[in-house]
Amino acid sequence: MSLDFTAIDFETANGFRGSPCAVGLSRVRDGRIIEEAFWLMRPPAGHDHFDPRNIAIHGVTPDQVASQPRFETVFDEIAGFLGDDILVAHNAAFDTGVMRAAQQASAKSGPRYDYACTVMLARRSYSLPSYSLPFVAEAAGVPLINHHDAIEDARACAGIMIDIAGRHGAATIQDLYRGLGLALPVLDAFEAEGLPLPGALEPGNWLGWPEEGDNPEPNPDADANHPLFGQTVVFTGNLQISRGSAKAKAAQAGARPASSVTRKTTVLVVGDGFIAADLRRGQTAGSRLTAKAKRVLELHGKGQQIEVLSEGEFMQMIG
Repeated sequence: MSLDFTAIDFETANGFRGSPCAVGLSRVRDGRIIEEAFWLMRPPAGHDHFDPRNIAIHGVTPDQVASQPRFETVFDEIAGFLGDDILVAHNAAFDTGVMRAAQQASAKSGPRYDYACTVMLARRSYSLPSYSLPFVAEAAGVPLINHHDAIEDARACAGIMIDIAGRHGAATIQDLYRGLGLALPVLDAFEAEGLPLPGALEPGNWLGWPEEGDNPEPNPDADANHPLFGQTVVFTGNLQISRGSAKAKAAQAGARPASSVTRKTTVLVVGDGFIAADLRRGQTAGSRLTAKAKRVLELHGKGQQIEVLSEGEFMQMIG
């Protein structure tokens, strides 16, 4: 056996997870990228409006996909490219969730896949202030110029997986997971027949300044493979959902929400337009960091490992 897999990255048109508008695939054989594929597509009917915030992230516009087939047609080609490969994605909970939500919205059945998450693996392989794709790609020595271009992100994800496997001396992804004491996650086969279609998503509105609210207990039955499972999460700034909803969704994923940054904090979620470059700016001019984020940087300087997530990365994780 050898290091064989296909890295995948979806971009979505709006806040509904099942609204893919682009996908990039990067096939790896024996630890080398040998083939790539990219598709633009129209999202499933009823979920195909484009949110300006999403367009600002990935640059895909309604005009670009207007003449493209819908997801249900493109999915046959995607599945053909994937074959029986293990899927690899950076924050796989998002990309596998996009696939399944779009299948449900399109009444499109699909096969079972084993998959691996490079966010989870990167946490066990690098010591970084953030495990967003640009930071991990840099640590792995992988070029990433146009972040959120689906094919570039898939290619970077593939390179990260190759580097992580090499660091652990793993010949296969299965060996890598076994060596780390982890179970390889599985996306079960999806049978669309008889399932109701979800209703169309209404575009949301930005919310007012958030109230901290209560901190719900973590869900003890959450999936241990979820990237938020077992983390202590603090929120700062505005998100697209209320602070209370964000905490509830984090707790449902197995995280413990908290109201302030302490030595127990492992993840800080930053809203209000935060980008990874703000971490590098620190407290210098041009930085948009909040008081909580600045406290995290202080603790970083004392050796505490706290991961910083942007609003978009958290939204992807919770769907």
